[in-house]
Parts: sequence; structure tokens; C-alpha cells
Amino acid sequence: MDGIPIKTFTVGSKLLALYALASAEDSVFVVIPKKGERDTFQLVSVKLTKGAGQDLEGKELSVVLDGVGASPKQIAFGREDSYVVSVKDVNLQVYFFKRKLLNRFSLSTAKTKGGDNRFTCVVCHPTEDCIATGHADGKIRLWRNFHHKKAYTYSALHWHHDTVMDLAYSLEGTRLLSGGVESVLVQWHNESSCQKDFLPRLGSPIECISMSSDGVLCCTLHTDNRITIINSNLRFSKSIQGLIKSRDVKTGLVVDPRTKALVLNGEPGHLQFYSLQSDQQLFSLDIVQRQYIHQAGLKQSDLVKVAFSARGTWLATVEESEEVADPELQLKLWFYSEETQSFALNTRINTPHDNHITDMCFRDMDELGDGSLILVTTGRDCVFKVWVMVEDSDPEAHQSVSWSCDFVGSYHNYQATNCCFSEDGSLLAVSFEGTVTVWDSLTWDLKCTFCHPPGNIRNICFGRLTCSKYLIGATDYGFLCCWNLLTCALEWSAHLNVVVLQPDPLSEHIAAVSWLSKESSLFVFKPSEPWPVYIQRNLCKEKILLAAFIPRDEPEIISSEKYLWLRKSQLFFLTDTQELMTLSTKSLEERLTPSSKQLAVEESLPVTPFSVLLGKHRRQQAQEDIDLGKPVVHNKQEQASPAVKELLHTPAHVLPSASFLCTIFINSLLISKENKSAEEVADEVEMESEKAEDESDEEDVTAMEQEDTSHMELLGEMTCKLSKSQEKELRKIRKMDYSWISAF
Repeated sequence: MDGIPIKTFTVGSKLLALYALASAEDSVFVVIPKKGERDTFQLVSVKLTKGAGQDLEGKELSVVLDGVGASPKQIAFGREDSYVVSVKDVNLQVYFFKRKLLNRFSLSTAKTKGGDNRFTCVVCHPTEDCIATGHADGKIRLWRNFHHKKAYTYSALHWHHDTVMDLAYSLEGTRLLSGGVESVLVQWHNESSCQKDFLPRLGSPIECISMSSDGVLCCTLHTDNRITIINSNLRFSKSIQGLIKSRDVKTGLVVDPRTKALVLNGEPGHLQFYSLQSDQQLFSLDIVQRQYIHQAGLKQSDLVKVAFSARGTWLATVEESEEVADPELQLKLWFYSEETQSFALNTRINTPHDNHITDMCFRDMDELGDGSLILVTTGRDCVFKVWVMVEDSDPEAHQSVSWSCDFVGSYHNYQATNCCFSEDGSLLAVSFEGTVTVWDSLTWDLKCTFCHPPGNIRNICFGRLTCSKYLIGATDYGFLCCWNLLTCALEWSAHLNVVVLQPDPLSEHIAAVSWLSKESSLFVFKPSEPWPVYIQRNLCKEKILLAAFIPRDEPEIISSEKYLWLRKSQLFFLTDTQELMTLSTKSLEERLTPSSKQLAVEESLPVTPFSVLLGKHRRQQAQEDIDLGKPVVHNKQEQASPAVKELLHTPAHVLPSASFLCTIFINSLLISKENKSAEEVADEVEMESEKAEDESDEEDVTAMEQEDTSHMELLGEMTCKLSKSQEKELRKIRKMDYSWISAF
């Protein structure tokens, strides 16, 4: 696979699923929405028309089934592609292609004794007329004799306690694989409920199951964005893990100062460290340290807040249960061990606040060492708390320090929502609903307050470097405010619905993401200037929930002035669909250059004997030309011809027919007739007027030139063609009278 598209067919409708059959090479089956009806879909056959171009239109559509499901797992093709099966709700349809017969079967809609007959997936036996269907109550039904509407039969297999997510038959059809929310792959032998094997603890619910064409391997796709490859004997082989897709990223996007990895929620109760440079997960840290039970409605503890110290040696986490009224809270402090190369639990604090914790941050004073470390937490119990390190007095403890509460602050009994330290750590800003309070981090005295009614404060952050005297805040009423800490006054404000406010740790720039009219827009500004340095409207259609600046290993060389703010850091976004995006400083053409793609493909191709022989011949010929003194002549017309380049670099299976390329190729080799200048036209007129009297002399000279050329070619030399001006001078010399020389 070289990644180069061969042909593109435009159907004209949104494609929800696609099926390509070996028995129908000139057509494919797709699921599309039914025109004029909402949430109604149909399975259609698309005729793949033949043509010389790459972009074609698939106009010939024929409806096969109406009222099908939108999921690809709800349609399957039977033995030798003789029939197609569709399931939706409690209805099953079987359409036979040769007989053009449609049979419909229905199950009861009543939910008795915990049963739920709704279909979730379907698969057909590869060698027999048997249909396996998965259901919402965890049952698997095996359908037979479905050629007849009334004489059909089915048997049931039951192990899953919840929805069956997918089914797959082995190559021979002797084994049936099933998976669901239990994170267990079940293998049924000979369609018997007594003979089954299990592969448990796969990490997350199984969404899809697929078998290889030779039946040696199978793979499972999981809800956490992971693929697991399993041998036919149900042994784990390999796992391909990307960025783990969590149910909800409550921790935000946090950067590990040591590894520059992106840190966020991973598996339930875990913290994932993801390297953006290598695009792989570094490790996963179990924070909750409890077995997660996949059961709907069960209240369990989860990780909600994360913060790192400036050097990354300390990690603070908050976990809480899903109870709304009386949550179970735990604050944990972790210390990074150089020996084990991992974080070890140092302090566990039960119920650090009486209500949910809304925010927390460390005081970033790297130059003072760990002795100056301070952790601040804010909560809905209307207070913020300051935690400091103290010497551990427990003689049995294996650690020298632990953490305890040092100060509790409040403001008019308002809920504390956000907190952050200034760059030098001397000031602490805490927002209490609609008011921002500024505290001295040494004496914990209240210095000043800011507010911008109406609305509550949604985000706050301090300026950095030359803008450290400013405090930025965004309200939920749609205002972005900048306060001057020296004058204690509002510097400027803008009407902007900011949902994300993220400062760059290596520069003065701050990124603000707004959400308006169902689109996200980006504004980058300096607090000292009331106008933005960069604006990107309609950044994406999804709502951006989180953002983070990732420091670069080395400052990037940026030619465009509008991207200079990205020289030291790279900005990443996370949308509500958990898509991780970044803002690139390169244009689309620079990122997707066809020549670079082709070069990458050519480098990966093996060297063939013909290419080695051809290269050796060309090098030998070039060496002989150099030894004989021949100047190296390059055909500029051939090198500059796009048609020749396309012909030589395009893979053979993508090229159109030879008859189509012939005209283009021949035309590319022809030398275009250039426009003649006025001087050249005058020279030609003069030469034509002298042609009659010079005709005899030209014949003699031509004969001599041909004779000389033959001798020069024998010597291995190349002749040089005279220009028109040189030919004119030569004719003048021939017409001159040299008889006076004989007198001497």
C-alpha cells in the first residue's frame, strides 16, 4: 500500500457504511440516509463506472433494503454473498439476491425479567446458512432455516451480563467470538454454551472484533482508542495504543515538566502520560487504585484534578465519587522517585474540603527549591486551603516529609472557583463567584479585589515576563478583562465569550478560545496590548473544551510573522468529541507536498535488479563521456516537462491507458516555436536577398562542414551549432576579396 488513491467515486449522499464483496467487483454496497425522511437509512448498491479520469460519479444506485440501521455492525452478507441480513430494533431482514426474496422476522418488544430483545449486531456463518445476532440483554441468537418465514428456528447463547457489542466467526466457522462492556473476549466452540473460552482483563469495553483473512489472528477495537491483536488460541499478542479516550477529561490538559508529556484522564481511575513527540503513551499511573466495575448506574470514584510542581517532582491529584450530594473526596500527594522512575504516594488526605474541589495549583518558585512548595485548593465549601510540607514525626514512616493544611481563606461566604499564582509566586489570585481576590503568599493578607459584573469569573491567569503586572479574567457573561496590579484598575475589557484561557509559560502570549454560533475561534494576545496578535475564526465546528501550550525542544524557525508567537511552544486543543488538534505554522502545501510523499514512497521501495542494472549502465556511460572529453549535455526540455515527470514518478497501476498518454507525451517533447525579434527578422530578410549570389559558395562550405563534422564525430567530439549572427559573419567573410594577399 502506497497511500495513493486510484479512483474517487462521488455518490452524492453521506456514507455511513461501506461493504465490498469479492463476487461483485464492479459495485459496492453503502448505507445512506433516505431522502425526505429523518433518521431513516437504506442499503443501496453503487455501480462503479469505468472511466479514464480519477474523479468519477457513482450515479447508478439501486436500493437493496429499506429501514436498515446506521451502524456497520447491523448489516452482514451471508454464505457466498448469496443474501444480506439487516437488524434494527427488534426486526431482522434477510434479502436473497438471486430469488429477489425478502423475509422479515420480529422479536417481542416487551422487557420481561430483565430481557431486552433489541438487536445490536449481526454476523453470518462463512460456510453454512446460519445467522448470529447480538442483543442488548447480553444474549446471542443463532438463526437457521430463515429461507422460510414460518419454519425458521433459533437457539440462544448467554454469558454477557450487558449489551453484546460485536460478533465475529472464525475462518472455518467452528468458533464464534463475542465481546461487550465486560472487557472480556468470549470464544464459543461449535455453537455450544457449554464449550467456551475467555480472554479477560482487556482493559476497556470491546467495540469491534475482526478476523484476519487467514484466520490466524483476530483483533479487537476498544472504547479507549486501543487495538488488541490476539492469536487464534486466544493468547494476547500485541496492543496498539494511541491517546486513551476517556469518558470525560475532568483533569484538563496538563504538561509534565520533566518529560513534556501531555497528562490527562486515561483508563478509569488512571492518569495517562502521552508523548506528543513520539505519538505514544509513556506510562499510566493508577491513582484511584480500585477495580473499576463496568455497570451502568454504579457510583464509583474517578480522577478529577491534577497539578504538577515546577520541576515535576511533586504531583497532586484529587479523586471523588460521582455522588452529587455527599461526595467522597481524597487529596493525594505523589513524589517522583528517580530509582523507580515513577511516582510514589506520599500523603493521602481524606475529605480535604466539605464539597467538590474546583481548582488547585502549586506555587511555581523553582529557584527556591522544594522548601518553598505550596499547594492551594479551592472548593464549593466557600474556602481555599493552603497545604505545605512538614517533617513527618511518625517513626515508622518511610518518608521524611508529609503535607498538612497551613491556612484557610474565604471571602463573604462565596464559592471559590479558580486559583493561580503569579510568576514570581508572591501573589495568589482566587476567584469567588463574581469577584477576584489577590492575596500575599507570605502573610496571606488580602491585597485587593477585582470584579466585572454581571456574571461569575470563569477563568483567571497572571501575565508573564514583561506582562507580569497584569491579571486576566473571563466571565461567563461574555467579557474578557485585564486588570493592572500596580494601579488596581481595569486596563481594558472586550466582549468575548471565552471558554478556554491558556497562558504560554515561555512567552507573554495568552490564548483565548471563544464559542459562538456553533463554532470555535482563537484569539492570541498580550495583556499589555488591547488588540490580538493573532485571530483564527472558525477554528473548528466542535466546541473546544481544553487547551495547553507544550514547550518545544528547540525554538522553531518561523518565516511567517503571524506565527512568531508559536516559536517556543506549540498549542494543542481538545474538543468535546475528544479530538486532539494542534495549530501548525506550516501551510497545507508544505505539509502535504506530493514530491515529499513520492520521495518517502520511493525510499521505502526495494531496489530491483533492473534498477541496479540501469543505474550501473548510466554511470558507466557518463564515465566514458567524461574520459573522451565530451561535455555533459542535459535535456532541459525533458527535465522541465510535467508530463514526463508524471509519467516517470506515477505508479504503474495508477496510470491511465497508453493511448491517453501518447498525445501528452509527444507534445511535451516538441520544441515550441519562439517569437522572433525584429533584429532576427531583418537578418533573415538580408540573408534571403543575398541567397542567390551566395548559393554556389554555400554549397562548397556545406560540403566542407559535413566532411569536418564526420571527422570530429570519429574523434568522439561533439559539433557546436552556429548561431544566426555567426552564420551572417561567416557569409560576409566568404564574399570578401583576398586576391591582394597573393602580391606579397
